[in-house]
Amino acid sequence: MRYFPVLLLAFATTICAQPAPKTVARPAPAVYSTPDLAKLLGPKPADLRAIIDWYTADERNLNLFYDVEFSPIRLKVLAAYYNTWLTAIDKLNFSEFSPGARIDYVLLRTRMQRSLQQLAFDQQRFAEMQQLMPFALAIIELKDARQRVDQLDPQKAAATIASLSKQLDEVTKWIRNSDTKTSRTIGRRAAQTLNQLRNQLEQWYKFYNGYEPLFGWWVAEPYKKLDKGLEAYAALVREKVAGLKKDDKDTILGDPIGREALLSELRAEYVPYTPEELVVIANKEFAWCEKEMLRASADLGYGNDWKRALEHVKNLYVPPGKQTALVMELATEAADYMTKNDLLTIPPLAMDTWRMQMMTPEAQRLNPFFLGGESIIVSYPTDTMTHEEKLMSMRGNNPHFSRATVQHELIPGHRLQFYMTARYKPYRQAFSTPFWTEGWALYWELQLWDRGFPRSAEDRIGMLFWRMHRCARIIFSLSFHLGTMTAQESVDFLVNKVGHEYENAAGEVRRSFESRYSPLYQSAYLLGGIQFRALHREMVASGKMTNRAFHDLILQSGSMPVEMVRATVLGQSINKDFATQWKFYQGF
Repeated sequence: MRYFPVLLLAFATTICAQPAPKTVARPAPAVYSTPDLAKLLGPKPADLRAIIDWYTADERNLNLFYDVEFSPIRLKVLAAYYNTWLTAIDKLNFSEFSPGARIDYVLLRTRMQRSLQQLAFDQQRFAEMQQLMPFALAIIELKDARQRVDQLDPQKAAATIASLSKQLDEVTKWIRNSDTKTSRTIGRRAAQTLNQLRNQLEQWYKFYNGYEPLFGWWVAEPYKKLDKGLEAYAALVREKVAGLKKDDKDTILGDPIGREALLSELRAEYVPYTPEELVVIANKEFAWCEKEMLRASADLGYGNDWKRALEHVKNLYVPPGKQTALVMELATEAADYMTKNDLLTIPPLAMDTWRMQMMTPEAQRLNPFFLGGESIIVSYPTDTMTHEEKLMSMRGNNPHFSRATVQHELIPGHRLQFYMTARYKPYRQAFSTPFWTEGWALYWELQLWDRGFPRSAEDRIGMLFWRMHRCARIIFSLSFHLGTMTAQESVDFLVNKVGHEYENAAGEVRRSFESRYSPLYQSAYLLGGIQFRALHREMVASGKMTNRAFHDLILQSGSMPVEMVRATVLGQSINKDFATQWKFYQGF
């Protein structure tokens, strides 16, 4: 035992004597190089699955590492990545591709070009905010350096943080004492970005604090000051520039992208119409709905006052606690109708394993109606909602409205879509588009109407309400991004023209403009449905295909823009420079 202290001292001396690891600096981002695409393809490729899987995996990897949205390094690296891939795929021998591989090639190239355009758009949006946050790039550089695991000097880091606080103090005084000409929209975007920067700075601080011995000694106090300052400044920008009070949960601003960006998005979605032309189409469809509404209203004894007929239908809601049973009944009815009429193939597992969830009151502020996919998410009141909120939720989800939407969310809609795309050409989920996803589900609303699915005038009003709603989505969302309609005018339009409950209309507009939906998402429902309807007329109504063969082929071909679905169904062999050309709307 008398030797133990000596041994312990020797062990400790050995530990302390270990040399410190060498400081290794991670090199600057290298020029990205693609894999050997010819090897990935193999001889006479039927599809580009291996290339697409590799591309999307690398893209995901880069986005996980360069995760600060407006980082200059991120923009530079991703731009190099997309341009390198564009050069590489341009060298492939397109003439050897199968028709399916040609579609994959064109879609992949379109995705790369669209991503480059998005980077340029992000850069522009950041530039619009920089006057309000001149310190942003320095915070981004701190996070980027941490991500690279650059060697940190705590004293220099503290000086940087203190310098940022001074910049923050100066811009805070400027905002308080002057009238900035920055728009409310940019102000709100800047306030959101400031909160993101504050979170990034917090991640940077937590990475080093308690680990680097001198980090807390130098940085803790300057960081606390800057963190509080950023919180206060974000609130100031939100209130003074964006005009939103601290407790304001109702005002909807959104962030319109403008006409040129809309045109770019439409080209990427293979839609050969201008935004203005699409608004004209939506107004034509809306006028048709109004005529049918008048017929249904007359059948119910309300004459030309179809809004009274609509009120009658809204008040036919089921009692609290009974909505889930209604959903089960409607889901089974829709699937049975598909099978009885031999419209498509429903795998038993797809029908047997869909799930149901209830939507929270908070979520219903953004989406007052059903959501669906693997599960159907039921929107109906809970005991914590106000009396008015309960009535709006029940009225907006009455059985006749719901009969037009349960099948949209489950079978033959989103549930069947997700089931099939996981099993047939899953790599094409890289080309996912709401014109396919939402368009397919909406197409069935059109098909079921044409097939006489509504059993009564109340059912017809339920289906027409939703079709008017889809028309309105095109009108208000495109008009908003064109700058010809405000968010509040969009809410009023839904209330006055479609007959929405006010809170439901506000939730719909809030979801459209303040969630992470793409600018064309809300337009894609009806427009995608019209595309599928036009293709059905071309192939099934003409006698070239049966309903089952047509619908099964679509689901088994994977997710992609509907014009590419058409190329698949027609067996077209498209060229390398394919551009949208299919005028799918009759009479326009």
